[in-house]
Amino acid sequence: MLTPALSNQGSYRGRFAPSPSGPLHFGSLVAALASYLAAKSQQGQWLVRIEDIDTPRVVKGADSDILHTLEAYGLYWDDSVVYQSQRHSLYEDALYQLQQQSIVYACQCTRKEIKQRGGLYDNHCKELNLPLLKNALRLQQHFPVESFNDQVQGHIKIPKDIAFEDYIIKRRDGLFAYQLVVVLDDIDQGITHVVRGADLLEPTARQLGLFQQLKQRSPHYAHIPLVVAKPGFKLSKQNHAPAIDKQNPVPATLAALRFLGIIPPPELATASIEEILTWAVNAFSFHSIPNVREKSLTKVP
Repeated sequence: MLTPALSNQGSYRGRFAPSPSGPLHFGSLVAALASYLAAKSQQGQWLVRIEDIDTPRVVKGADSDILHTLEAYGLYWDDSVVYQSQRHSLYEDALYQLQQQSIVYACQCTRKEIKQRGGLYDNHCKELNLPLLKNALRLQQHFPVESFNDQVQGHIKIPKDIAFEDYIIKRRDGLFAYQLVVVLDDIDQGITHVVRGADLLEPTARQLGLFQQLKQRSPHYAHIPLVVAKPGFKLSKQNHAPAIDKQNPVPATLAALRFLGIIPPPELATASIEEILTWAVNAFSFHSIPNVREKSLTKVP
């Protein structure tokens, strides 16, 4: 159940995992392009996973729009597209295994209550033996990760109170939490490298700990700068970032390359998207990517 794809052990397997809460915007394109180029520059595979586990945020038709956009930008994936909403049995099995280890407990604390007690969960419910039904489920943190090395951001230190926090793996509303499913999906798909936005640096520590808890090898991580309209204000679907143009993918692709520190020659302005990607695969290097958490974009292409 928690065995990586055996046929791909030892080879590069990356992935792009958008949530279908709206169309792809420029920030999404930067993440998709970086993960695609990293995989293809190593003659590896690039997978697409639709992270639709948070069903209240899912927008009808957004998944097919995302896939059509990737195709328009020449970003073709290997293997079948995986949908988290179709993998509940995988998650249930893993949750059962963790429960059998007596390291899962129920929590009734609300976000408001946690905020009033300082903002981080303080083990308030750990010894209360609350019923598992109709409560959130937390995983006891036996493998805290206080630091790790990132391929772009370098040495990352995690605050101790975050590293040691027991975190939610199943929500009160019955939905599985991202922190659990993303690790299970990466294990099941044999993912060896994860390239994504720097807003997920701190959650990475919890994910690394969960890989240890499950006795699985973790992927290599590279967190690229977030695209922000202004400091602290990232481009996102929640912030109504405009969708990228499916009809004319060249300008946005060239802008995304420049954002990643990969400067295309002037003649590529009139090249096809296929020619641009071929050049970019050969030019790609993590050393080109600025090791900053966010980078401003004054004008969205």
